[in-house]
Amino acid sequence: MKTHLDWSAYDTYGAGDAYAGIPATGGNYAKAVAVCMNNHQCQREGRGVMCPSYRITHDPAHSTGARVKAFKAALNGELGDDPFVHPDLVAAMELCVSCKGCKKECPSAVDMTLIKTEYLAQKNERYGVPLRSRLFGSLPALLHRWRGPLDLLVRWRNASPWLAQRVERWLGISAKRPIPTIVGGRLAPAQPVGEGERGKVLLFVDTFTHYYTPEVAVAATAVLRAAGYVIEELRPAADDSEAERPLCCGRTYLSQGMVEAAKLEGRRVMAAVAPALAAGTPIVGLEPSCLLALRDEFYSLSLGPDVAQLGKQAFLFEEFLMREANKGMTLKLRPLPGGRALVHGHCHQKAFAAMKALRKVLAWIPEFEFEIVDASCCGMSGSFGLEAEHYDASQAMGELALLPAVRAAADDTLIVADGFSCRHQIADGSGRQAIHVAVLLQRALA
Repeated sequence: MKTHLDWSAYDTYGAGDAYAGIPATGGNYAKAVAVCMNNHQCQREGRGVMCPSYRITHDPAHSTGARVKAFKAALNGELGDDPFVHPDLVAAMELCVSCKGCKKECPSAVDMTLIKTEYLAQKNERYGVPLRSRLFGSLPALLHRWRGPLDLLVRWRNASPWLAQRVERWLGISAKRPIPTIVGGRLAPAQPVGEGERGKVLLFVDTFTHYYTPEVAVAATAVLRAAGYVIEELRPAADDSEAERPLCCGRTYLSQGMVEAAKLEGRRVMAAVAPALAAGTPIVGLEPSCLLALRDEFYSLSLGPDVAQLGKQAFLFEEFLMREANKGMTLKLRPLPGGRALVHGHCHQKAFAAMKALRKVLAWIPEFEFEIVDASCCGMSGSFGLEAEHYDASQAMGELALLPAVRAAADDTLIVADGFSCRHQIADGSGRQAIHVAVLLQRALA
């Protein structure tokens, strides 16, 4: 079986009796599936993220363990000659939101997000990439090439219930939810910003920040500058054939199983960061799912040995601040009006233990109180919450804990969420506008 991702990290799995259930075909991909030990932690309520789909259905069929069983059947030849489109496997994967909760919370660290990417790639190879998937996956390229027309179409669609219904019938994008409007689209000035007594930082401005929330990059630049750094935006390498197009981690492509396109984006990033890796310059990102792709999925894209060094030099904004504070960095902050916040952690922040850094940084604000919502996935999960067939499931996930907590918060309580999709879900489900921690810290700068 030809696989689209590099599964060599699982090459040594299966050496002991514990992995006797490795499927007959699939090679290292099959070993990645077989790490599941059937302990049923994915079928639980209470704290944590895993497994959002089980939590809303209470049906074991919609759990990580059930998905593993379906993949084992597929790779053992039990689902026929075309197993990746067999109804049993399709049904098992229907409500997987790629939250990575299982990679963190499952005792066996099943990476269902990556397994799903390979599954989608296998389907795409046989039947082509569906139109809606191409649109969602190719968003970075479409925003660069067609920003103006797309902006007009999105605003027209959002303002017209009639058009929203037509788009739902044509593309399967839910008419019940507004599509985010495009407000950015121009690269920041190339000149570095800041005095830099503490050195240089490369700011990785992802697609979502670049086109939808550029104020987050502005805020992060202000905070890093106040902390004593020279800030320069990470840009394509000089010999990049698409040097005018902003860099992208490839997350949108991976989420739709468009692995070759994701590899192209990964190569662009690796070429761009090469000088920074050689110089030891930190790379700071703002969107959890994008920055953390550099530390996780990049290992599966055959991008070369420098990926390991990138993993050591790439930080989420709050991770970098916490690290530097441990080295003597200080920020002069003042109390904020209201003095309290409700905080929602992105699933990938939780999966990579980045919430500790967020707590530390929030505690720097004088006279500030905050509460972190004990919630599973918000339910938006990139394009999942925009898909008509998944809208109800998306809302149900949000209603488990997050949206009721936001609605119950006092009007002067700030809502903090680093994830672009999370902020979208919060706005749609509660009417409240959440902000990135960089924006919060910018407001608190003395």
